[in-house]
Amino acid sequence: MNPRTRSRLLSPAAFLIAALLAGCAQPAGPPETPAGTASDLPASVTATAPPESTQVPGETKSPDGSGTSAAWTSYTTADGQLIFDHPASWSVKDPAGELAEGGGAYAEITNPAGKPLATLRTNMATGSTCTDRFPYSVLDSQALPALTLKGSTPRFVYETRGTATAPGPADTPAAGYGITSGPPASGDSACAIFHFFTWPPNAAMFGAFYDPANNETPGDRSLPYLEKAKIYTETAEYRDIRRMITSLRPAG
Repeated sequence: MNPRTRSRLLSPAAFLIAALLAGCAQPAGPPETPAGTASDLPASVTATAPPESTQVPGETKSPDGSGTSAAWTSYTTADGQLIFDHPASWSVKDPAGELAEGGGAYAEITNPAGKPLATLRTNMATGSTCTDRFPYSVLDSQALPALTLKGSTPRFVYETRGTATAPGPADTPAAGYGITSGPPASGDSACAIFHFFTWPPNAAMFGAFYDPANNETPGDRSLPYLEKAKIYTETAEYRDIRRMITSLRPAG
């Protein structure tokens, strides 16, 4: 992370590295909305439910209708609180590591080759200070009303930091996709990518930094990172990741 941009994630030490490498971050600073509590959610969310994986047979169209994916599965996190859909050929490791104090969800989703595509984590305490801003681009965005809390609706976003002439933050990937509760970036610059959304008992994340080593991207391998990040939006894998992340909803 840019040494001039101080960020503090108050979660187990083992997760700090994993979350920043596999997770995503939020534009223009962290959410300032008060943390929710279990009482803020419908009874179906606070009730304990066993993990489940339900096969959805047949072929389904991608959200934009531009392609098809194989059969999909729904997965309920081990703590029984959240559910999301993903291609049946992808795998979910849950828990993927040490849970935060007090529990929560910690799931990692990988493709058939075992490459990590996204991490879902809850029960996270977050905070950051933005001292540097960078040119940015929003490649994709969608509101997620199923995750609305206290009148605040988070959104899925895929965005970049930096340009060919003005690099993004040092030591931090300059493109990432995930869910954020933060205000949309505006003007000609934004803080480093920091994707977290408000979710009881404090905050959560579901996404990843774009990594050409994990995210299968067509075209010339020598292309600049940001060019490959843009090309990735045209792939079936990206459409499936977007569909998976935007399907996140309370279980029950």
